[in-house]
Amino acid sequence: MRENIDDIDVRILEILQRDATRSLESISDEAGVSLNTCWRRVQKLESAGIIRRRVALVDNEKIGLPFTVFVSIRTDNHSRDWAEQFSRTVNMIPEIVEFYRLAGDVDYIMKIMVASVSDYDRVYQRLIRDIQILDVSASFAMEKLKFTTELPL
Repeated sequence: MRENIDDIDVRILEILQRDATRSLESISDEAGVSLNTCWRRVQKLESAGIIRRRVALVDNEKIGLPFTVFVSIRTDNHSRDWAEQFSRTVNMIPEIVEFYRLAGDVDYIMKIMVASVSDYDRVYQRLIRDIQILDVSASFAMEKLKFTTELPL
């Protein structure tokens, strides 16, 4: 369900998704609203949690993390205690940058960013040491064909 935002909010969000370092003045010019109106709308979008954070996107290869690994996990334990322990374990591993619970044959999927296959193995060993898992399957990305954080508005 879409929050209560109008076309001006959408324009502001599109601008910020492309470049969150833009000045309010340049955003207001491009959105076609006054500086004050732009400021109030950005504040409203932040207060509503629509704008969660403003961050820098870092090139993983340039910082020595060229391997992207997608890990599918199946479990035979769906208890709340197990799920909470699993979530705590995953959240303590910084190489795991995305983590989702799924419907279907696979129960969980995660995206891991590492420097090498041996670094992935270290993450894998930590996971299976700390949590009981039925099946783990890893796929290494060969090529990044599309990457964006911009949501269609």
